[in-house]
Amino acid sequence: MDIIKMQKEYIFGDDRPFKSCHASTIINLLNDEFLAAWFAGTEEGAPDVDIWCARKSDGKWSTPYRICGEKGLPHWNPVLFKGNNNILYLYYKVGHTIPNWYTRVIESEDNGVTWSKPKELVIGDIGGRGPVRNKPIILQNGNWLAPASLEKDQWAVFVDISRDQGKTWERSKLIDVDLSEIKGEGFIQPSLWESDPNKVHMLIRSSEGAIFRSDSEDGGETWNIAYRTALPNNNSGIDLTQMDNSSLVLVYNPVPINWGPRTPLILSYSADNGDNWKGKISLEMNDGEYSYPAIVSEGRKTYITYTWNRERIVFWEIEWEEKI
Repeated sequence: MDIIKMQKEYIFGDDRPFKSCHASTIINLLNDEFLAAWFAGTEEGAPDVDIWCARKSDGKWSTPYRICGEKGLPHWNPVLFKGNNNILYLYYKVGHTIPNWYTRVIESEDNGVTWSKPKELVIGDIGGRGPVRNKPIILQNGNWLAPASLEKDQWAVFVDISRDQGKTWERSKLIDVDLSEIKGEGFIQPSLWESDPNKVHMLIRSSEGAIFRSDSEDGGETWNIAYRTALPNNNSGIDLTQMDNSSLVLVYNPVPINWGPRTPLILSYSADNGDNWKGKISLEMNDGEYSYPAIVSEGRKTYITYTWNRERIVFWEIEWEEKI
């Protein structure tokens, strides 16, 4: 699986209207137009942290602009998602602490030019419903699955299922874990894909030095016990995309240390449903923080954003050879 083209750019430079930024999300609006979003302000969790975004049109990124913000209320972890109802969604968390944050959503029917007013995704939610950091997927049966997790005393993972195109959500049970495997906080922020009808899989960020995995045979209703993979994980965000030929491309920090360095940042790929991973394609190798990647695909191309030292957001366009 060879790469034909790799192109890196910064969405904005040092002249930015905020001090710190993190946790980006990216969506391909087609026709070489993209929308990226992230949270930014003084520092993560500060009361001036809002959701910002930028749009790429005609080969150029717009100046960053604020899309969601409420005075004195920290904003977190935006997730862009295009439904099969032609509506673009932006999910995000609000709250003064992560264990007690909750999810809001805004909607756009014109590819992000205009947006609805924010509303709670699930009324009365505390702890976070819907996508916690990575994008939802649409199953072949039409259901939407959102990768979700809780960050309380013991971290835990589940999925939120919508059978009515995002109007209502029903959460699965928490994914079972082998308690003897957990020495740290646990598991959060899964990334999802579907291999065959109702056969769904997740890779999971963990505190145990490795990415974990769980699988479902019933469209995400129930999951097997989470198990360790051979992929290292530093307890930082991961993300993957499923290509048109069903190959998977994963972006992550290959560091087998809980709260280890957030460098390097690499790509690996799998042609056998994630059983084996090949390649260690470097995106960043220098000292620093290169973290919380988001990745999407279209045809032979993948598009990636991630945090660059909490000062910038990086955008990559990668084109793979035809036969992968």
